[in-house]
Amino acid sequence: MLEPFEFIFWEALKVFALVVMALLAGKAARSFAGPERRPGLRGLALYGAILMLVAFGARALGEDIGAEVYGWASAKNLDRQQYLLAYSNAARAVELRPGNLRNWQLLAKAKFAGRQFNSLLRDEPVFQALSPQDLDEDDLMRFAYCRYFVGDYQQVISLADQFIRRNPGYPKAYVLAGLAETGLRQYPEAEHSLLTALKLLPTQGDAVEGLAHVYFLSGDTGAAVAVLDATAHYSFPPDQRRQFEALKALYEQ
Repeated sequence: MLEPFEFIFWEALKVFALVVMALLAGKAARSFAGPERRPGLRGLALYGAILMLVAFGARALGEDIGAEVYGWASAKNLDRQQYLLAYSNAARAVELRPGNLRNWQLLAKAKFAGRQFNSLLRDEPVFQALSPQDLDEDDLMRFAYCRYFVGDYQQVISLADQFIRRNPGYPKAYVLAGLAETGLRQYPEAEHSLLTALKLLPTQGDAVEGLAHVYFLSGDTGAAVAVLDATAHYSFPPDQRRQFEALKALYEQ
């Protein structure tokens, strides 16, 4: 999405071009006027064609402006966590300009925040069509998480592996793979993925919880508690700390 001033500049340029085109075409049409300076049949036809072109140009211009305005509004709604408004504005932007990938990305963010995972997965072919090379990393991870939340764990692992090949230093991809492997009860593979994530980023809270849960499900409660105790060496937000303590109390029962 263009920045506001950049967008205004280009739209103003389009308006100027449309006006110049109309003036030049009108001048050309007057050359078909008869001896009494009245437009002949060809002149009337040309005037009509000019009006249609200007009307179509004005409509396209209006749709461009409308799509950008709705897109800006949706982005602001997302920043303010107004997800219903974000969805409504993004959907309108997509309706006006369905070929603009960024409008679809705004809609995807709103759907993901609203937990509309199946609906977002149905949009995946559009993203693939509008991304002829590869999906954007954020889009790829968003679709992977959607598949995780709907229980398609095998496909999640495939997408996570694809992401890891593209960006091997991104811990969240290993976390996602580990969570999916846990869902498939592939505990040794999940342990390896989550430990890799923690080597890359020891303060990755999801990886800590995921690894502790893997040990707990494997029947090694002591290892699960030890993972949570090891977080004392690192800085975590207070909410995350409370979550660790709650899990520790659960595992020690």
